[in-house]
Amino acid sequence: MIRRLPMKTFLLAVACAGLLLLPAAQAAAQPNSAATSLPFAKGEELFYQAEFQRALLRGIDVGEFRFSAKPAESGANDGSHLHLIADVVSKGIFTRLAGFRFHEHVETIIDPDPFGALKTNKLDEQGKRVRVSEALFDYDKRKVTWTERDPNQNQPPKVTSHDFTEPLQDILSMIYFLRTRNLQVGQTFEIPVIDSGRMFRVPVTVMERKRINTVLGRVNAFRVDAAIFGEGRMIRSNGKLSIWITDDSRHLPVWARVKINIGTVDIKLKQVTNSQAPVSARN
Repeated sequence: MIRRLPMKTFLLAVACAGLLLLPAAQAAAQPNSAATSLPFAKGEELFYQAEFQRALLRGIDVGEFRFSAKPAESGANDGSHLHLIADVVSKGIFTRLAGFRFHEHVETIIDPDPFGALKTNKLDEQGKRVRVSEALFDYDKRKVTWTERDPNQNQPPKVTSHDFTEPLQDILSMIYFLRTRNLQVGQTFEIPVIDSGRMFRVPVTVMERKRINTVLGRVNAFRVDAAIFGEGRMIRSNGKLSIWITDDSRHLPVWARVKINIGTVDIKLKQVTNSQAPVSARN
């Protein structure tokens, strides 16, 4: 359970945890703004710290998350495609409890109109276990092909494919897709997502809007609950994921909280860098 917690949860949270609002069918049919009008299109870097909370253990660092978005530099496109990058690294007590280091690196090329993943490359390192995967999204044939291999083993890669009908997200693009939506309390919807060769429909509910303390100061934010835990979902164990996204033009995921049976993990935004002046935590 500890092994899957940091990446699965936050990449789903942070903006996917921002992350989605309107039923998937409506979201697929609704035109999106051009890439240049998206809040993260001109270049943005986000840095988060994850802290474990349980009983007397408070504020114990367990991981770091870095996200960036920028225009794609090459490929057969008109310059509107975006390049998303995420890095998640374990640290501190997580490494001691799990007995290994965790690192995941994800890169996704997206087409912002309609918003959907075009290509995913992922490196997953859990101690000595290493997996390299690639997903290719063919919107003409409406088919996604996921290829996964172990670079330490001389074996054929595992290949799976799925048909899809609406714009499809991977775990990283789901986060940014949520940031493109105008949230309202009471909204519910599902997001079609592929991860590790499996297809999911992630139920999302916008629970409340309230004022919270963040690295940006006191801001209004929506609390979004994404049902990623449970049988048949992205993480099979019991748990709950909540994400707070700012109610402003940037739609920044500023805080995610994951509750599981061994405790609570808080993932908080510590620094934002983009075309505007950088914002950092004071402590």
